[in-house]
Amino acid sequence: MGQIHTKTLQDLEFPTVLDHLVGRCNTELGKKSVAEIKPIDDKTELFKVLGQTSEYLSSYTNENRIPNHGFDAINGELKLLKIENTVLEVSGFRRIASLCNTVAIHKKFLKKFKEYYPLLFELTEALEENTAIPEEIGNVIDKFGEIRDDASVSLKNIRRSINEVRSKINSSFNGALQRYQTAEFLDEIRESVVENRRVLAVKAMYRKKVRGTVMGNSKTGSIVYIIPEATLSHTRELNNLEYDEKEEIQRILLQLTNYIRPYSELLATHQDYLAHIDITAAKAKYASEMNAILPEINEEKRLELIDAYHPLLYLSNERKNEKTWPQTIELHPENRIIVISGPNAGGKSITLKTIGLLQVMLQSGLLIPVHERSSVCLFEKILTDIGDNQSIENHLSTYSYRLKNMNQFLKKCNDQTLFLIDEFGTGSDPELGGALAEAFLEVFYERNSYGVITTHYANLKLLANELPHATNANMLFDNRTLEPTFKLVLGEAGSSFTFEVAQKNGIPYSLINKAKKKIDRGKVRFDATISKLQKQRSKMEKTGSRLQDEEAKAREEAERLEKLNAKVKSKLENYQELYDHNQRMVHLGNKVSDAAEKYFHDQKKRPLISELLRIVETENSKRKKTSAKEAKAKKAEKKQTANELQQKIVKVREQKKVEKKKAIQKEQNKPRPVFKIGDRVRMHDGKAVGSIDRLEKNKAVVNYGMFTTNVSVDQLELVAPSKPSPKGKA
Repeated sequence: MGQIHTKTLQDLEFPTVLDHLVGRCNTELGKKSVAEIKPIDDKTELFKVLGQTSEYLSSYTNENRIPNHGFDAINGELKLLKIENTVLEVSGFRRIASLCNTVAIHKKFLKKFKEYYPLLFELTEALEENTAIPEEIGNVIDKFGEIRDDASVSLKNIRRSINEVRSKINSSFNGALQRYQTAEFLDEIRESVVENRRVLAVKAMYRKKVRGTVMGNSKTGSIVYIIPEATLSHTRELNNLEYDEKEEIQRILLQLTNYIRPYSELLATHQDYLAHIDITAAKAKYASEMNAILPEINEEKRLELIDAYHPLLYLSNERKNEKTWPQTIELHPENRIIVISGPNAGGKSITLKTIGLLQVMLQSGLLIPVHERSSVCLFEKILTDIGDNQSIENHLSTYSYRLKNMNQFLKKCNDQTLFLIDEFGTGSDPELGGALAEAFLEVFYERNSYGVITTHYANLKLLANELPHATNANMLFDNRTLEPTFKLVLGEAGSSFTFEVAQKNGIPYSLINKAKKKIDRGKVRFDATISKLQKQRSKMEKTGSRLQDEEAKAREEAERLEKLNAKVKSKLENYQELYDHNQRMVHLGNKVSDAAEKYFHDQKKRPLISELLRIVETENSKRKKTSAKEAKAKKAEKKQTANELQQKIVKVREQKKVEKKKAIQKEQNKPRPVFKIGDRVRMHDGKAVGSIDRLEKNKAVVNYGMFTTNVSVDQLELVAPSKPSPKGKA
């Protein structure tokens, strides 16, 4: 595959995609490497990169997540290793050890799960693992970044001596501190630390009475800091030992650096691998956010994008919680060129950019947001002419630039080229510019190039209709609301809806009619015919979509009813078997009961045993011989049926309880009537009606005529007085 021009990448906003990738990288080296991503020429390498990204993306949806790949760059250390007698810093050694350990973890993991990630495993298989470097570094530097005491025998002895001398210094200092404190020569703070040395805080008036070396004084001059004379000899010894310690540490680090120096190329390879994994992980994360996949890549020069989204628009709308409209488009040897027409702001340019950007992303090793049934091919050249490209510096107008661009197209176009041109032929006289654009399109067609163009020119629509391997397409427009639907339809040209849009935007109808009279009548009729066809197409699509939805719902309902019917039938059969079995058990129980009753009266065992054996033999003759496994399965099935039946019974009972509880609660929630003396009442569960004689707190005395009773008012309800019967007329 050939190189794709930088201007094409800018036209398609590919640098913005790379900016998004930078934000998803974990390491600084990975972020810098993203800027170098560009379309890959080698097909084998491209397929590897795409496969690795797809494998990393799959790790998000399974339990075998790829380990962390974070690392700190060691570019500075690699430069120092190339210079003789240089010594690395402790932090550099730690970065190198971490890098080697991370690579070792990746190699071990990908070897274990090579069936899941074959391409990533192949990538690590080429790496040489080195566990000796981290071990050597670990023998010298501990996990806190300090040089270990046992890094060498000399260092161990030196540090032991340092600890002994420090102990002597502390002992002699404490003695001096105690002595001068008793003599009241010291300030309240008693001691301090100057230049990493313990010093006595002596009052200025007594400084000549304290023997030692003066290290300074306080800001006010009231305190003088003195090292006691008793500790000076030990201090000089400590200084010598600390110097020896630094020299020994320097020697150890130089020795360790010289050990690592031969492995500088290997370390560079390890760093490149982790940077590559960082970029691969960023691509996978980016793909996950926009539901991107690796589609089928064919060799038949067939570009079939199903439900394709513009990545930048999709992510932008996701943040705003807005809908993004996908597009479906197909280019193949029998349909190489598509001419898209339709109203402005209908989505023509976005569709054009979607095709180009997805193609560039794929050929750069990124996954694309399309349907899994999509199929794509690769192009050697992708040529674009999108947007206003006038150049003040080069004294080029927009049209001059476009003509210069078309000249480049003529030089480069062949059967391995994809060209994308927005608003083809604009910038000049419509008739002359349209004629020139028509001539260009014919040349591209004759060279078997693949391409998509957008236009408003009728002659280009007619040409696409006449050429056997070209087709028209249009962006649908809602004729009722005069709003774009952002849906691409292949097979017919689209109207620009010039007058309809003008009318919608408040242009006077008389002015629109005047404009119509100024243009050729045939052109108006042609545009009106296209507009009418589009309206009919839109109406038919809505009807077809509604019918498909209804058919799908009907099919789902039929399947649901069929499943329900089969389930009910199966349950009925199981219940019938259970019922028959229970009836047989009852009949058998009756026979045994009769035999037991007979034995109870005559106390004869032989007839009893004979009767029982006859019953058992009769029952066994009805049974079919089955294996233990079948018997067990049948028993389990019966048990399950019985359990289900029991559960349903329990469920019905619980439902009845809940209903009863709700009824009681509803009754309790009713507003309590206010009773007064003389009201006709009856009890909730009674029919006798009485009248209230007396009310005391929550009790009422009810008179039933023959007797009175004292009841709670909560148990009473009012009885409406009976209506008097109407009297007839005299």
